[in-house]
This record gives sequence, structure tokens and C-alpha cells, in this order.
Amino acid sequence: MSDMRFIIIGIALTFFGFLVLGLFGHDYQTGLIETNQFDNCYKYFENKEPVEVNCSTKVFDQSVFFGIVLALIIAGIISLIKGLRGDWDNKVNPEDMVGSDKNKNLDKD
Repeated sequence: MSDMRFIIIGIALTFFGFLVLGLFGHDYQTGLIETNQFDNCYKYFENKEPVEVNCSTKVFDQSVFFGIVLALIIAGIISLIKGLRGDWDNKVNPEDMVGSDKNKNLDKD
């Protein structure tokens, strides 16, 4: 039996990780390319000229972003595995049960 709470949380975290990567990842792709190919790194804007920035700062920002995305995806995968292997749903004490079957379970003891 699986634990549905962890499965739902795992699906949500994994989906959110890929969503963040897809929506905001394009802003963080050029740091390593500019560092390896050129000596200068630039921050690009839609309405004004590019501004020169420190390449190590740009690479650090890129690494932090991908670290956060990777953490979200790994947390989602771990939660999915824990949910598939979990049996918390079956480990409820009879006195803690709520619902129409509560009296039937207490009578069995």
C-alpha cells in the first residue's frame, strides 16, 4: 500500500522544479558559455544596452539557480519513492480511527 500524501507532494515538487527550470532557465544559460568563449560577460535587457558584469558572479548565480531546481526535483523524487514504499496509511491505531467503520474495528479487539 502506498502513502498518497508523499506521492502527491512528490509529483508537485518534481513538476514545480521542471516548471521553474522551463520558465526561468533561459536567464541562466549564458554564464558558462560567455566565460569559456569570451573574456567579458554581459547582462542583457530588453529595453536598453547590455551591461558588463563580473563573470564569476554570473556563473555563481547560474549555479545557485540550478542547485535550487535540482534540489526541488530530487526532493520530489525522494518523496515519490517514500510514498510508494510507505505504509503510514495502514499504521493507524484503532482508537484514532474516524469514520463509519470505527466501531467495527474496536469490536475486533
